[in-house]
Amino acid sequence: MASRFRRVVLKLSGEALEDAATGYHIDPEIVARIAGEISEARHDLGVEIAVVMGGGNIWRGMSGENRGMDRARSDYMGMLATVINALALQDALEAVGQPTRVQTAIAMAQIAEPFIPLRAVRHLEKGRVVVFAAGNGNPYFTTDTTAALRAAEIGAEAILKGTHSGVDGVYSADPRHDTEAVKLVEVSYLEVLSRGLKVMDSTAITFCMDNELPIIVFDVTTPGNIQRALLGEGIGTLVSSGATSNA
Repeated sequence: MASRFRRVVLKLSGEALEDAATGYHIDPEIVARIAGEISEARHDLGVEIAVVMGGGNIWRGMSGENRGMDRARSDYMGMLATVINALALQDALEAVGQPTRVQTAIAMAQIAEPFIPLRAVRHLEKGRVVVFAAGNGNPYFTTDTTAALRAAEIGAEAILKGTHSGVDGVYSADPRHDTEAVKLVEVSYLEVLSRGLKVMDSTAITFCMDNELPIIVFDVTTPGNIQRALLGEGIGTLVSSGATSNA
């Protein structure tokens, strides 16, 4: 088996690590499963994998702003939340024998490396997984935009956007509330923007369009889906410049 891609960025939301049933914001079993899948994909397919972590299971900048907090300060709190998640993922990856480095956009030398593109690429070339944390170091930007930026900086060939809500791709509407929603197997960047489809924020989509970075949106909570996405199996939704919507 061979991956469709040589190097990818896997975007994981913080919510993908939590278990609503138990109330754990970082569930060790879920983190271990995701780490195992990343490690297996790295070794079985030979693909270089970088991960951009979200922090929504712990804190969201917009939530703080909606409660009267200063938006920039609230966003910095969210960046710190992504570091906590990145360290949890690193620990799980190292536990299964996968060498891993965490790089942060905000300097914290005691626990992680600073983000340096060439160093990140070197780690990937040596077979390590690199986990990017603390967003891009600036408030008012989402980790979706960070994923697009980091993918371009390290020369990734695609972004794998793992969803966590049981929705297995991009739909014409929210399938959890609209029974007539249709799954889109392929869709273009322009259509995502014009139809307001919930893939990534508009800044991230525009960046991917300008840099011709394809996005594969899939359900990361389904075991085995990371490797299936890398193999090009028909799961999720492909967002690219040449894609044509089927709805």
